[in-house]
Amino acid sequence: MSDTPDTTDDNAADPVDRVLARADARARVRGDLGSAQALQDAATVIHADSDGAQWDREERAALRRVAGLSTELQDVTEVEYRQLRLENVVLVGVHPQGEQEDAENSLRELAALAETAGAVVLDGVLQRRPHPDPATYVGRGKAEELRDIVAAVGADTVIADTELAPSQRRALEDVVKVKVIDRTTVILDIFSQHAKSREGKAQVELAQLEYLLPRLRGWGDSMSRQAGGQVGAGGAGMGSRGPGETKIELDRRRIRTKMAQLRRQIRDFGPARDAKRAERKRNTIPAVAIAGYTNAGKSSLLNRLTRAGVLVENALFATLDATVRRSVTSDGRVFTLTDTVGFVRNLPHQLVEAFRSTLEEVGDADVIVHVVDASHPDPAAQLATVRDVIGDVGARGTREIVVFNKADLIDADTRLLLRGLEPSALFVSSRTGEGIAELRRVVEEALPLPAVELHALVPYDRGDLVSAIHENGMILAERHEEDGTAMHVRVPEVLAGRLAPFVR
Repeated sequence: MSDTPDTTDDNAADPVDRVLARADARARVRGDLGSAQALQDAATVIHADSDGAQWDREERAALRRVAGLSTELQDVTEVEYRQLRLENVVLVGVHPQGEQEDAENSLRELAALAETAGAVVLDGVLQRRPHPDPATYVGRGKAEELRDIVAAVGADTVIADTELAPSQRRALEDVVKVKVIDRTTVILDIFSQHAKSREGKAQVELAQLEYLLPRLRGWGDSMSRQAGGQVGAGGAGMGSRGPGETKIELDRRRIRTKMAQLRRQIRDFGPARDAKRAERKRNTIPAVAIAGYTNAGKSSLLNRLTRAGVLVENALFATLDATVRRSVTSDGRVFTLTDTVGFVRNLPHQLVEAFRSTLEEVGDADVIVHVVDASHPDPAAQLATVRDVIGDVGARGTREIVVFNKADLIDADTRLLLRGLEPSALFVSSRTGEGIAELRRVVEEALPLPAVELHALVPYDRGDLVSAIHENGMILAERHEEDGTAMHVRVPEVLAGRLAPFVR
């Protein structure tokens, strides 16, 4: 029997030695597995259609909000906008006579927004009335009924399917006795969670501050002057007398200063984007923008067309930052595909203004691929919403290709209805690959052709010109002769000037 004591025994005298011995044992077990096996784990292999960006989804879901935490404000002088936690919510909406179906679709969309933000939807109610009540949004009697529903299901938040005025939010909150927020707050919260780039974060913060500024409120000390009176500033005497400034005025001034800083920061991002866009225009590289409703499958379509590896998730506004990828037509012409931020009905105007720099990609595109969710209960509303935003950015005259995505989820009757809605639309499925080849062909046909057509004999020592023609031009005919390469091509004006000495 060895004289050395067994430090792994639970009865060992020193608990520190016992813990260290167990840690060493676990380390030896992990070492026995071998590092080569770990390196070949399927979870660590990057496949041909992935560049690693899909792992953002796991990172985003790594920390989940904890249910049951109090969301009440500790300081009543704080602002009315409060970020969502994992909360149990009840939805409420108001609709006039004859618009019940549209209101139900809007409420279902609000439920999806709330779940994306991290809430649990317990119930949803609609009230039919000509106009929302200016005091409590749903009227005093219905607000009391809503209070009973909230108490029965155990909800801690009510979400209104509109943008509430500050007075409406406070009055409804006084009746239902739980926190009340509106649709705009939920969308801003989602954008705040999903923004990745510096520009995206700055745009979202600017939109939040624009929404927050008119909703500041204060009670008690926050409405008192910071200095003033005979013995201003707590008896400080001379040098402190005067009207002073209330805390809420100070908060507003700080918010306006921060908004001005963010606007300058967003404006500073512009030259880099403009330089890239100008370079593409100088080389006359056609641009195709993929626009559409949120969760219609724009990023999935970009991945299918270019293997871009963009984050794909069954969630609203999963992609906020514009992604540009290079692609090549079947005849060798280069063009770009841009995945843009999704749209939604009643998109807060603060976000439209903040993301205007991102939406410029749609306005400057040569072709817009308008993606619509074929399985959505109201595709006509999706079409109208996206076209309104496209018109706002000045792209109403741009060539539009309507694509009904998720075709594998609909039946033949639904296809007939959608065909009647948009006779020239294409049906594709990013998941199965249906219609992708036809979509690529239609996009290639819609791309603008190079402006100048010419015949040239390019010497063999000018391979740079031949390469430029292959990349930026369209080759109609090509043959090799004794003195060089005879080419019949269509090229941009800039390249035509370089080929001028060899034109015949």
